[in-house]
Amino acid sequence: MNEGHHRRAGSMAANGFELELTPQSVGWDHTSLRIVQLGARETVDLSTEDHEMIVLPLSGSCTVTVDGERFDVTGRAGVFAGVSDFVYAPRDAHVSISSNSGGRFALPGAHARTRLEPRYQPAAATPVELRGAGDCSRQLVNFCTPQTFAADRLIAVEAYVPHGNWATYPPHKHDTEGDGETVLEEIYYYEIADGPDGAGMCYQRVYASDERPIDVLAEVRTGDAVLIPHGWHGPSMAAPGYNAYFLNVMAGPGEGRAWKVCEDPSHAWVRDTWSDEPIDPRLPLPGFDTGNVASNEEWGR
Repeated sequence: MNEGHHRRAGSMAANGFELELTPQSVGWDHTSLRIVQLGARETVDLSTEDHEMIVLPLSGSCTVTVDGERFDVTGRAGVFAGVSDFVYAPRDAHVSISSNSGGRFALPGAHARTRLEPRYQPAAATPVELRGAGDCSRQLVNFCTPQTFAADRLIAVEAYVPHGNWATYPPHKHDTEGDGETVLEEIYYYEIADGPDGAGMCYQRVYASDERPIDVLAEVRTGDAVLIPHGWHGPSMAAPGYNAYFLNVMAGPGEGRAWKVCEDPSHAWVRDTWSDEPIDPRLPLPGFDTGNVASNEEWGR
């Protein structure tokens, strides 16, 4: 019973974007994601309106112009090739994205109350974090968290899960405002490494934390998205043989910008078993600068 929370690749195309998830199309209030495919020497223009936005290359390079200010973005060959540089665009801005060679570009966004200045972030300034231990080890690229990059409401990270490992475990939620937890809507966008004979796959679980129903157990593939308005979410399971990538986009109504979660008490004990287990030696993945990698600095997503 996925109730529309699992969206298949190709089902979210609109307005020239291969994926467009907005508060209007999703039925919530704060979080958005667009993905645009550009051919060689193509350009897309858009207004951010009341959303702040990041232009993050999934593949390829681009030039981003924000209200006439130009930023050249080196990008990357693909999400498994390493960390990308990016551009931040504030609310109420005109944005133009062009690419000489073509590529795919993610535009994570959030409803913003304050207009900040447009900025460019080089890849070398973005920290990479290793979390968990053993078969719950995973890698995060913390390109837009409250600790790493200034934004009004937007929180966004990239997660990498080696094949056979579980991420987002123990399951957690962020659907109640209070001590140690903030309300955040969340989008998971997936890309899965191919195998020698075709496309790979991953699995995502979401289930209710209170009387609000949600029940997702989905096989996800490249281009799929999972929408999490509330509820426990996790694990995200990378199938043996296929490394998994997901882009998390979050925002909420709180006065501050914070990423605080509550773990499912039925499974939180698992964390205590990690003390004697090393992080998976396959991490960091090839192509990621080990000079900018830290381990288990936050709550252990």
